[in-house]
Amino acid sequence: MTDAQKTAAETTDTTLRATGDSPPDPRPAPVPLLEPREGIPPVTATEEALAEVVAAFAAGTGPVAVDAERASGYRYGQRAYLVQLRREGAGSVLVDPVGCPDLSALGEAIGDAEWVLHAATQDLPCLRDIGMVPTRLFDTELAGRLAGFARVGLGAMVENVLGFALEKGHSAVDWSTRPLPEPWLRYAALDVELLVDLRDALEEELVQQGKLEWARQEFAAIAAAPPPPPRKDPWRRTSGMHKVRRRRQMAVVRELWTARDQVAQRRDVSPGKVLGDAAIVEAALSLPPNSHALAGLPGFGHRMGRRQLEQWQAAVDRARALPESELPQPGQPLNGPPPPRAWADKDPAAAARLSAARAAVTALAENLNLPQENLITPDTVRRLCWEPPAEPTRETVAEVLSGHGARPWQIEQVAPILTEALLTDAG
Repeated sequence: MTDAQKTAAETTDTTLRATGDSPPDPRPAPVPLLEPREGIPPVTATEEALAEVVAAFAAGTGPVAVDAERASGYRYGQRAYLVQLRREGAGSVLVDPVGCPDLSALGEAIGDAEWVLHAATQDLPCLRDIGMVPTRLFDTELAGRLAGFARVGLGAMVENVLGFALEKGHSAVDWSTRPLPEPWLRYAALDVELLVDLRDALEEELVQQGKLEWARQEFAAIAAAPPPPPRKDPWRRTSGMHKVRRRRQMAVVRELWTARDQVAQRRDVSPGKVLGDAAIVEAALSLPPNSHALAGLPGFGHRMGRRQLEQWQAAVDRARALPESELPQPGQPLNGPPPPRAWADKDPAAAARLSAARAAVTALAENLNLPQENLITPDTVRRLCWEPPAEPTRETVAEVLSGHGARPWQIEQVAPILTEALLTDAG
């Protein structure tokens, strides 16, 4: 048992604090965790060094703590720029995916082990891109949600559960920087230092609450989920898009967003560093006739060269020249029920069902001490209430919920209350 595990075992009864009316916390101040147990590991950046890491982790035992650092806000896309791992018998390693872009051998070496990640859905896409795909996992953030913790960030969980304080000052730095500064490497190594210890303590808490099987079903669903499909019309998610009403203006947003994305991809920088969303919306609302007028808009004039202005103006001009038939339609085609605010007018009975269902889910989630969205997704509830089975019974409702991806434990919990909600009279 490690020192951290001893601390967790000694303090579990007093440190596991979920939401609700808890007495004042008598715990001592958390102990700052300043250095990894074996020191800062060297960065693995060559195929020879990677082969040694693969052998060490294949020979290790137990779960594998895994984390990845991206350069969000600095680089284009969400690729990994550092991967951290820790396993009993192998220690901690830091792997540079720039020097070692194919980590499939490492993924295969630990593939049968349980991977321990925090907020797994954030890291799995970039890990998958470099050949690392778990067959089973334990998500400490999701475990914390199911256990009812109010704060589920890694730092908060390590502090509340294990009694240690992690330094979190480098979470938003540019991880594409080379060489990586030593303080960043120390921070990265510490991120996996206690993940397995946290996992063990959370598993014990889930057992005590009778929720371990729930967690296992959630983890299995994450591990089995396919990569998400490309987002349709991603330009529609431009911040401030709600101000853009006319189709011609929407075309300007689309053209500028597409031009910006191409530049950002070519330069490998975050799109926001090429041109801000606010500037795109300003241009769409103003429809400038020339680059001189464009330069007078917020986000375009300051320190922007003539060639850049002409590039953005060309995108505006393309939108201005489109025939009516090629202008984008307002809103996206609905894949599912309309917005709930419109239900009362469109279908009062459905609105009544949704109101009853929401109230029932809220009450049950509070009783089970977990977030509503983890009990059942709001989208699933809306779809069920908008198009309920012809004869709502627990069996037919369970079938609909399963079709929308609800896990067995969720169906067991919510099918009875949702069946009752579907029988609500609009009055």
